[in-house]
Amino acid sequence: MYLSIIKVKPLKNYKIELTFENNEVKIFNMENYLDTGIFKKLKDKNLFNQVRISFDTIEWPGGIDLDPEILYEKSRAENKITA
Repeated sequence: MYLSIIKVKPLKNYKIELTFENNEVKIFNMENYLDTGIFKKLKDKNLFNQVRISFDTIEWPGGIDLDPEILYEKSRAENKITA
């Protein structure tokens, strides 16, 4: 079973901040995907920044999406500083 994504935020350098349904926040680096297939289109930063939630995962215009299991497994936990 996988965790649904409930929040997404594009970051600099083709990274994405993901919040999963268990409230875990992780960073996914898209750089390694940008030379492969349909993901090449995401080199356009304007398009990249249009990332949004779709059902339980993320997508971009044009039907570009990633499996939520891959996003969870290949992302790293974010260390947030709380005040």
